[in-house]
Amino acid sequence: MAARTAVNPPVTEVAPVTLIVGEEEFLVDRAVRDLITAARGPARWSIEPAIAGTMEHRAGEGGDSASLGDLHDLDGAALGPGELESLVSPSLFGGGCVLVVRSAQNVSKEVAAELARYAKNPAADVVLVLTHAGGAKGKELLASVKAAGARVIECPKVTRFAERLDFIRVEFRRAGKRADDGAARALLDAVGSDLRELAAACSQLAADTEGSGVGIDEAVVARYYRGRAEATGFTVADRAVEGHLAQALEQLRWALSTGVSPVLICSALAQGVRLLGRVGSAPRGVNSAALAAEVGAPPCLARRRTNRRPLTPADASVRHACRRHGMLPSWLRAQR
Repeated sequence: MAARTAVNPPVTEVAPVTLIVGEEEFLVDRAVRDLITAARGPARWSIEPAIAGTMEHRAGEGGDSASLGDLHDLDGAALGPGELESLVSPSLFGGGCVLVVRSAQNVSKEVAAELARYAKNPAADVVLVLTHAGGAKGKELLASVKAAGARVIECPKVTRFAERLDFIRVEFRRAGKRADDGAARALLDAVGSDLRELAAACSQLAADTEGSGVGIDEAVVARYYRGRAEATGFTVADRAVEGHLAQALEQLRWALSTGVSPVLICSALAQGVRLLGRVGSAPRGVNSAALAAEVGAPPCLARRRTNRRPLTPADASVRHACRRHGMLPSWLRAQR
């Protein structure tokens, strides 16, 4: 039966021929990586006992299971007629062979016929992994390999909300953590629907909470990902001007990760620093509302500054920041 990798555990068993079908690129890539790892570990050859014995015998002679056999990973369009036979031939150095043919729907008719024939009678010490988009293109090859008894792993597009929640739960289980429904929903809201980003977020949360003895709940997600949605150059500048360094760095991290241009962030910081200088140089006790209207600063910033001493020549840090931020936007544009 075909396995749906969005909700299934990692692939730890190999077959002589495996067909990975679907358009979810991240799931396809992960399934290929899992199969390569499993194929190069002889103790995991559980589908074909004869293969297991052969590989374990060679591992005992070679000593290092990680170096067993050859690995060939190529695009289907690059596989020419007659090349399949040479790729699956036994290595002079012993060991098995793992052959990955990606985008098998793009192979020529001659190569498709070779793959279909090979799938009916695969070599004992070779693992063949084919990836196929699953569309109409190359459907004859898809049907032939399935009919030959190849193992099928389905990686369809993950589009439904419930499927993404299932994916998040599985990711935490892969990392040895448990997450409740609230945590999965909060992470999906904070990170978005991209599976690579969700997988990276789950891995990071699991690593950061390792040894804590607690599961992942909504509070943990909120602590790590609060502020991501509203992170902009202006939120970075506001936190920096207010003197909240940790919050400013947190907002900077999220702004950069969500694609906010560094030029826009620097422009916002320059504007904030200039406003700080203009507000800070005002006499103490001046009306904060009038000062805010005059310099174009937020009333809260003007109110805080008017209750403090005015800036003096000793406040060189503000002047230095003004000069630096005035230079940054033009420097960043020059780097593009």
